[in-house]
Amino acid sequence: MSAAQPRTWFVTGASAGFGRVIVTTALAHGDRVVATARRPSDLDGPDDRLLRLRLDVTDHDEVEQAVSDAEAWAPDGVDVLVNNAGHGHLGAVEELSTDDVASLLAVNLLGVHSVTRAVLPHMRTRGRGHVVQMSSVGGVIGNPGHAAYAMSKFGLEGLSSALAGEVAPFGIRVTLVEPGPFRTEFAGRSMQAAPAIEAYRDTPAGRLRESMPGQHGAQPGDPQRAAEAIVAVVEHPDPPLRLPMGAAAVRRIRESLEGRLSELAQWEKVALDTDFPETRA
Repeated sequence: MSAAQPRTWFVTGASAGFGRVIVTTALAHGDRVVATARRPSDLDGPDDRLLRLRLDVTDHDEVEQAVSDAEAWAPDGVDVLVNNAGHGHLGAVEELSTDDVASLLAVNLLGVHSVTRAVLPHMRTRGRGHVVQMSSVGGVIGNPGHAAYAMSKFGLEGLSSALAGEVAPFGIRVTLVEPGPFRTEFAGRSMQAAPAIEAYRDTPAGRLRESMPGQHGAQPGDPQRAAEAIVAVVEHPDPPLRLPMGAAAVRRIRESLEGRLSELAQWEKVALDTDFPETRA
């Protein structure tokens, strides 16, 4: 597809946050958008280039129907899938119930798998496409008190790393977007919380629980600039597998990688000594 031809985007969780801004930005660039949400009536835009669809990513039948409708509506099918639907759930591991974790994974990870799996056969047949996964700095660094969210985003990172290698032979690209704190609804209405255990109040997990609501509306990241960056990545001939977003994400991911390399060097001899002696180089 040439840069002059309009693309068709399929965006989940499009009624708020990053999803909504990505929709409006893609439309502003002259592209078409299939904007999906549990309440598609919340979405505005030009009727000739915007298809609004109801979609609960945890409902397999709705996923299949939405992708089928999108493929029938788009002149050349879906070019860009943005898996954006998701939410957070505060709580230390001990505070989180199995139902809390299962509910979060159903949206943040299993829903991504379901939608991606439905779109891929069409992209594979056409020999092109781009899957944009809205991950997080929390997919690289597990924050105390945000274990369920980290579980979902670490899982998304693993799924997407494998996916990138699987679909590259078919001309399909994958990019993990890893934002730090951005001024969206994430710290507000998109955040749930497990019942607190008093013992954790003065620990890092408890302090995160207390501080998260106060961050809402004061985050340094600009969602519009992020959406423009995502459009630029989709248009680039050699897009990255991972794209951290915001100074906090870049700093924290760099520190994490440097720390892991340091720890690897410190414990390398112990690690290498676990092989059978006769197999060592």
